[in-house]
Amino acid sequence: MRAAFVIARQEFLDALRNKWVLSATLVLAGFALTLAYLGSAPVGTVGVAPLGVTVVSLSSLTVFLLPLLGLLLSYDAVVGESERGTLLLLLSYPVRRWQFLMGKFLGHLVVLTVAVVMGYGAAGLFAAWQLDNITAQEACAYGVMMASSILLGAVFVGLGYTISSFVRERATAAGMALSVWLGLVVIYDFILLGVLTKGGDFLGNGLFNGLLLANPADAYRLLNLSSFDVTANLTGMAGLASNGQATAIASLISLALWVAVPTVVAGLIFSRREP
Repeated sequence: MRAAFVIARQEFLDALRNKWVLSATLVLAGFALTLAYLGSAPVGTVGVAPLGVTVVSLSSLTVFLLPLLGLLLSYDAVVGESERGTLLLLLSYPVRRWQFLMGKFLGHLVVLTVAVVMGYGAAGLFAAWQLDNITAQEACAYGVMMASSILLGAVFVGLGYTISSFVRERATAAGMALSVWLGLVVIYDFILLGVLTKGGDFLGNGLFNGLLLANPADAYRLLNLSSFDVTANLTGMAGLASNGQATAIASLISLALWVAVPTVVAGLIFSRREP
């Protein structure tokens, strides 16, 4: 594992040098602080909204932004090294392929974690400073939103590795990464909405919830928008919130599987790839 940690450290240092960490942190902090300040508009007040409104707003933003950041970090992790000619050199050292991939994953996960903790953490501190009546449930919902945002980013880092291990050119990897982002984050919900509007009563609540949990972006939404009363009451998901613990567990299992399966598949593909 030492080799994996060395690669992870180098990956993080490269991200620092390339301003990746700074850029991602500033983007997340900028959006988060803006939403924290303007989030009071839905309830008709002036100033900062209750923390629950901020959680709902940030969850809606994160489901688009973190997957894109995860894919941008990882789509050329393997194919980029191959095109630059450094993959063969790296594999000539006493480093196993799974250690190489795990090191890359850990390094990119640290980048996302730092960006989320610093960016969203700044918005949380700002909200805490402005508000006097933050409840324990609001604080817990905000913490879960931050942790699950990192998990959502990790899902798409794993998907990026699968793409990067499979293709032979960075341009192809970039195109496939964009297609995956559009498919899971945008098109999937459009199709599901289209089925419902065209008479999707045959789906039933069980099947519909299962289809939501099958998509990591929707599992993230369910976890953050329906697991706590403070957010469910704002999003019309109070019915799901009454069974919030089961919904949260199912959503976490879905996200965990979406992290594990693509990463394992990427490892299997990479193990058979010629440098």
